[in-house]
Formats: sequence, C-alpha cells, structure tokens
Amino acid sequence: MSEFATVLSDGEIYLRLDRTVGRDDDIGRVPAFIFTVCRCSDDEEVGGCDLRVGHSGRDAYYSTYYGGNIGYHIDPSFRGNRYAAKACLLLFRLAKEKGMDRVYITCDPSNPASKRTCELAGCEFVERTDIPSDNSMYAEGKREVLVFLKRL
Repeated sequence: MSEFATVLSDGEIYLRLDRTVGRDDDIGRVPAFIFTVCRCSDDEEVGGCDLRVGHSGRDAYYSTYYGGNIGYHIDPSFRGNRYAAKACLLLFRLAKEKGMDRVYITCDPSNPASKRTCELAGCEFVERTDIPSDNSMYAEGKREVLVFLKRL
C-alpha cells in the first residue's frame, strides 16, 4: 500500500518518493518528503522536489517562511515544460492530505523562472524580504527571497 492516499501523478509526470527527513525541533526542521520528478511516458527522471510538512517560526534556523515548504529543481535539458509547476500542484495535494492549510514557496529574486513557476502554480506574492543572519540560508550566502503563498 502506498504511503500516501493521494496518487502523486497528473498523467504527464509522477513523483517518486526517494526518502524522508525527520523533524528536529531544536533547529526548527519540520518533516520532509524528498521526491524525484519523472515523466510518465518513459520514466525519465527530469528533476526533483520536496515537501516540508508543517511550519516553523521565522526565528527558526530552518524557517519554512524563508526556505519555503516546497523546493524544486528541473534538470536543464527538461526545462520549459512546466514540470516544476506541475510538481507543485501534486505537492499541494499531498500537503492538504497531511493537514496543511497553506504552503510557502520562496525563490531567489534573480531567478525569474522560479518566480514564474510560483505564478503558474497559482501562488500569491507575499513579499520580498531579507533573510535573517541567524538563518541557515544566510549561512549559505543567500540574502533575500521572494515569498509566495498558496492557500489549500
């Protein structure tokens, strides 16, 4: 039996669960599901995505406000097919199944393709904001993000 009641496929792509990551309250990490994005037609792996289930406060080291509940990447040779937006739509179903009423997706302001993915997935723009210096993303060299919200 599948781990999810929701089938994570739209007929064009499906999400294959690769691993899970557990909660760590000490650093504000919420549980996560890590997937490979695959084409249905030939099982070709086209990228990856993940869903972080739940919300951690803005002061958490791994804040879901700044880092988002959803992450995605599509391999360069498969870009332009809207696979990331389609994966987000599938992850919205899973998030709702897991009891979430909203998800945040963030992106680098200098990445117009990622911003467009958020728009195509039906997210609303919340704000452009600085990343706090005590956040994990700041430690990685990131300084600001665009924050998008999808109400489920």
